[in-house]
Amino acid sequence: MAADPIYVIGHRNPDTDAICSAIGYAAFLRDVRGMDAEAACCGEVSVRTNWVLHQAGVKAPKLLLDVRPTAATICRRDVLTAGPEEMFLSVYRKMSEKNFRSIPVVDEAGRLLGLPTIQEMAQLFLPPDIQNSQERRDAVNREIRTSLNNIVAAVGGEAMGADGELDRVQDLVLVVAASSVETSRKRASLFPTEQLAILTGDRPEIHALAIEMGARCLIVTGGFKPWDSIVAQAVAKGVTVICSPYDTASTSQLVRFSRPIREALTGDFLAFPSRAPLREVMHAVQHSQQPLFAVVDEESRTLVGVFSKSDLIEVPRARLVLVDHNEFAQAVAGADEAEILEVIDHHRLSGNLRTKEPIRFLNEPVGSTSTIVGIMYRMGGAAPDKGTSICLCAGIISDTLHLTSPTTTNTDREILEWLSGIAGVDCAQFVKDFFAAGSMLREQTPERALESDRKVFEENGWNISISQIEELGLDELWKREADLHRALEGLLAKHGLHFACLMVTDITRHHSVLLVAGDKRIIEQVDVDHAAVRPNVFDMPGVVSRKKQLFPYMSHVVTKLSPPV
Repeated sequence: MAADPIYVIGHRNPDTDAICSAIGYAAFLRDVRGMDAEAACCGEVSVRTNWVLHQAGVKAPKLLLDVRPTAATICRRDVLTAGPEEMFLSVYRKMSEKNFRSIPVVDEAGRLLGLPTIQEMAQLFLPPDIQNSQERRDAVNREIRTSLNNIVAAVGGEAMGADGELDRVQDLVLVVAASSVETSRKRASLFPTEQLAILTGDRPEIHALAIEMGARCLIVTGGFKPWDSIVAQAVAKGVTVICSPYDTASTSQLVRFSRPIREALTGDFLAFPSRAPLREVMHAVQHSQQPLFAVVDEESRTLVGVFSKSDLIEVPRARLVLVDHNEFAQAVAGADEAEILEVIDHHRLSGNLRTKEPIRFLNEPVGSTSTIVGIMYRMGGAAPDKGTSICLCAGIISDTLHLTSPTTTNTDREILEWLSGIAGVDCAQFVKDFFAAGSMLREQTPERALESDRKVFEENGWNISISQIEELGLDELWKREADLHRALEGLLAKHGLHFACLMVTDITRHHSVLLVAGDKRIIEQVDVDHAAVRPNVFDMPGVVSRKKQLFPYMSHVVTKLSPPV
């Protein structure tokens, strides 16, 4: 099975820089280092970012919401299967050739029906210990549910005087007529004649008996063929004659092996949905005696693959490069179980990111992660293509508010000038078109607007959520103020937060308004430091950067407070 590529992925609720730096760095890894890398994201791409991708002619990154290893991660997908109508004999031969102890049985649509083992199949051919009459024990050991065509195929013989129902699976009773005619008649008469499968060798008198009794079929062993007159009588009486090249003992066994494999199917087996977390799978199979486990699609129940316990020894992990963040709290779900190869970021160091091996960790005090990607290209003596350059320009413009944010550095200016030359874009016009491409407040629900660019921090025991939205003016904010407050309250309850806020930045005036919800002690302190426009709404002139202005301020506020109870 081919290994998955290295996924370059930004934080949850990705902004334009997270998406564009992932696209840019994945391209860098492919172009400069020759690595199999692919951009990914773990949240919805915003309207503005989609506009950028359209301008660049670049497809959206692959959506990865969870990179935890799952049942689908470890299963083998090139699977030998059996159909429910296949004979025991053919299924057994398949398993013997491959030295398999179990095999999935699937229907025509690929849906899993069962997972029989060699041991379970063998038990069907061992006489059961029935505490009953001799007659009942004798009957049970003779009962076979199969079709006449299966019998022909199992013995490698031919059917003579056949009717048109050879494919019909039916209940038969196998009677081996090795005794006298009268003894054979007496034994056969214990069972319904329409179910009789009388098996004998070159004995014309038994052949005649089978036809006289109206048996369902007469099986002649040893390579012998009955007289033409016997065959003619069989045709007239509706008795199918099957000729087997094997002796009586071998033919008797092969007839038993002609049963359809579905006769061995039970619901008593373990199978796992493809998205089942591997931790749960390992716990479930720990004490199971099954030799093989199936993985199925959650919705269709179709077989995805199979695995055995040995496949759990070396579990493949997703390989990730994290961009625009450096903590598991903001990373894609399951990142703590993945193999982190690199981190490329421009934020403060925080969180609990730990790795088992040394990694490349690049953290630069610049205004955008896309700037760092541009630096990497220049250091590698290479340049991105036009589409990638457009994406990186958008990442820098977005995160630095076109080089006006306090986070902007001379490096951001230099890299943006270099990239815009490659991209062939007029930055001034690009900025206007980019910020006009879509208003989050106008085009999204309040809940989705809050999630479009939201980060969660933990400081001094306080769990704080900070969302930011950039708008051309604040008209939409005042229209939806009440709805946004309700959405903030919903965030508190949904994520167990102590405080949640939304900074709406007017990029035309470099001015922000802060909506808040949560712990009163935090809100009271914000009220001391900033003018309240309305209840729980504060004016923040000149504040445009979450990273360099709002978060340091919020961190300072909660550090002065005692931790929440």
